[in-house]
Amino acid sequence: FQRKNSRTMKIVGIALVRCGPSVEEPIPMSTASDLSSYGYFQRQTVKEMLTFLSKTFSKRTQPGQRQSITHESFVVHCYVRSDGLGGTVTTDLEYPARVAFVMLTQMMDDFTNAVGDSWKSVEIPESVAFPQMEEYLQKYQNPAEADKVTKIQKDLDETTQILHKTIDSVLERGVKLDNLVERSDDLSRQSKMFYKQAKKSNSCCVIS
Repeated sequence: FQRKNSRTMKIVGIALVRCGPSVEEPIPMSTASDLSSYGYFQRQTVKEMLTFLSKTFSKRTQPGQRQSITHESFVVHCYVRSDGLGGTVTTDLEYPARVAFVMLTQMMDDFTNAVGDSWKSVEIPESVAFPQMEEYLQKYQNPAEADKVTKIQKDLDETTQILHKTIDSVLERGVKLDNLVERSDDLSRQSKMFYKQAKKSNSCCVIS
């Protein structure tokens, strides 16, 4: 997908998901996205791909783990807490991972303060209202302008390990993203077709 205008350090989407052994597939409970830099007819496909990547990678993130997975020109920053609450921030390649994880940690704390433990029984995707998510999306869109960006090093200890991975290193041996795309219920037939065509021309999901 080609963006209409160029802008570095961009957050494309964020999601809070219910993970853990009690759910077969991660359930996106609240999501927000900024697709304004995409053409109108691309936005639904991009939105579906964001959901697909959030579920695919949060499912493969261990409790307590923070990992940044690069796919084409996207980076999906994933964090899953020990209680099974997961979060993803999908950005361009230039966005600093440490800022993304500070945002995730703070947002997840705000989420549990707002909804308590009720998220642990959520079954319906995107059914939890969390208006602050849009505020986080805007506030952290430019990391240099985020209020607490100067406290990044203190908020997230230097010893906290962020794993930087490729898709191949995250997926199970023998599993291909193409096969997951084909089987996904999150992607419409149109999006799957677009993915295949874009891959042939090596331009899927390009943020330029």
